[in-house]
Amino acid sequence: MNVFKYSNDNKRYHTRAYEGRVWKACIDAGLPCPSFCAFCADRSHLFTTKGSVTEQLEKERDRIFEKHGEVPLCAYFQSGTNTNAPVEKLRVLYDEAVSFPGVTSLSIATRFDCLPDEVLDLLEEYSPTVELGLQTIHRDDYDLFLLKYNELKKRGIKVCLHLMNGLPGETKEMMMDTAKTVGELRPDALKIHLTYVAEGTELARLYKEGKYVPMTFEDYTRTVVEQLEYIPAETVIERVTGDGDKRTLLAPLWSKDKIRVLGTIDKLFTELDTYQGKKYNTGI
Repeated sequence: MNVFKYSNDNKRYHTRAYEGRVWKACIDAGLPCPSFCAFCADRSHLFTTKGSVTEQLEKERDRIFEKHGEVPLCAYFQSGTNTNAPVEKLRVLYDEAVSFPGVTSLSIATRFDCLPDEVLDLLEEYSPTVELGLQTIHRDDYDLFLLKYNELKKRGIKVCLHLMNGLPGETKEMMMDTAKTVGELRPDALKIHLTYVAEGTELARLYKEGKYVPMTFEDYTRTVVEQLEYIPAETVIERVTGDGDKRTLLAPLWSKDKIRVLGTIDKLFTELDTYQGKKYNTGI
């Protein structure tokens, strides 16, 4: 019997996909970000290929079917800011994706400062999952994030939030405050990432000058477990660590061993006899 009811694999955090058992087919629509953060490298193509939306989906379908058989696909606009274009252009891109054979759902990664009302209205027509890179509540534009998040939820649109641990200047207490606040928002899904130092970024310069120190393995894994205690059990946890580009990764090098990171998080949950949502809405 599972300790945590929302897991199919004996994990103590929610691993049951709310879209059902679908596989994400990644798309780069060529839509740029209006600005880059200190930790962002130039456009990442780790999980995307070149070509039209249809051509990319064909390649992704072949890759996924070869490994898993014929399964339902989620068209995932992953790279860049996928609402950063006129509505007419976005509609063409989204229509091309949802009309592809085998695609049963749509996921759109974007920024909350790229969600004007006309785009929100368009998204409501497609009922996608919208992925928003919040990263931390300790930012000057958090009120704008909250406004756009509530607008999405009011329209019945599912939202997956991204958090990032180890940002420059952030303390453990600040990361915990972010998790507690996000828990109260009750997002449909959550992704937790580590801050990577990638060659060619502003953060790389700070790291080389000794002005930025990445999180240690022990601090990161413990923080993730403690954060998830404040996230409601119903929220799907899509990631507890990310995939940095090993070709440009400067630090932390321990992040290359993703299996070790995931295994240690599972082990800590058991050792601490805790689970996702244990401290949610408790005031602890």
